[in-house]
Amino acid sequence: MRIKKFFLTPLKGYQYISKMLPASCRYYPTCSEYAKWQFELNRADKALFQTTLRILRCNQLFEGGIDYPIVIYHKPKLINLVQNCHIKYWIIPYRKKLFYIIKNFNY
Repeated sequence: MRIKKFFLTPLKGYQYISKMLPASCRYYPTCSEYAKWQFELNRADKALFQTTLRILRCNQLFEGGIDYPIVIYHKPKLINLVQNCHIKYWIIPYRKKLFYIIKNFNY
């Protein structure tokens, strides 16, 4: 959990500063938002790898577009579902054991 905070804190700072600058990311969600979602839902090493690949793709050689993070999702225990009634992310099946993550903007 502390490693995730180590990566998420600079991301939140960057997102705060980047709101004042013109948008320049070729993808939706933006690269910083993609990284934030990856670090919240994956192991730190896997999230860092996926984020690095995404940033390398964010240039003029690639078309851009919609690119949601793909994660391995394990169902939480029923007791956790009852306690956490708020839905932060929608989990959409992609392939066997792989899922797209889409943020619930009403959260």
